[in-house]
Amino acid sequence: MPLRKADVVEEALRLLDAEGLDQLTMRKLGASLNVQGGALYRHFENKEALLDAVADKIVEGVGDPLPDVSWPEQIRIVGSRLRAALLSRRDGARVVAGTFAPGANTVIGSDTAVQVLCRAGLAPAQAGWVSFAIFYYVLGHTIEEQAQLRLPPDHDWRVRTQGLNVDVSPQYAAALDSLTDADPAERFDYGLNIFIEGLCRLQEVRPVQEEAGAVSLPGRGVGN
Repeated sequence: MPLRKADVVEEALRLLDAEGLDQLTMRKLGASLNVQGGALYRHFENKEALLDAVADKIVEGVGDPLPDVSWPEQIRIVGSRLRAALLSRRDGARVVAGTFAPGANTVIGSDTAVQVLCRAGLAPAQAGWVSFAIFYYVLGHTIEEQAQLRLPPDHDWRVRTQGLNVDVSPQYAAALDSLTDADPAERFDYGLNIFIEGLCRLQEVRPVQEEAGAVSLPGRGVGN
């Protein structure tokens, strides 16, 4: 049976889970599929194009229809879906972070977030900016989360910083203890809630600030 593009992506995902992003090469992928390298290049002109397709497959489902709940809860759902999708694959966050090609699943997920934000009262340009900010929060948090999974079980930030000749304040020490000891999901939810609460506050104060000329947001500048 001829090699299909979807088969290549699925095998790339399998290798990604088994060996990690740094070990995923076109040569290994071809060997795993038992095909010559040229067969892969009929579907993907280079590794970057392959990773674009892999990244888009990873985020499949993020933009699925949302339940009929409040817009803050819908944003929480989209953000949590994205985090779960990235965590579902080894180095998933790094793969998605390294691509920018808008595949179908990527577009659907972004469109879903923008629609929710527009229903919340944001102009489309604002909604685009905010959705990008939330996307990169989720991406950054998940990259860090997956990096921490590679640390040894007895990892202690105090041991790692002993040779830096830097005096650490008690406040910073307490902050690092919290960051390294807390449940990653709890940290994630806390950060996402800050975004959502900030948006709620923006919606409350924006009319007053715009009237005073204090706010100029994309698509909603003073006088728009």
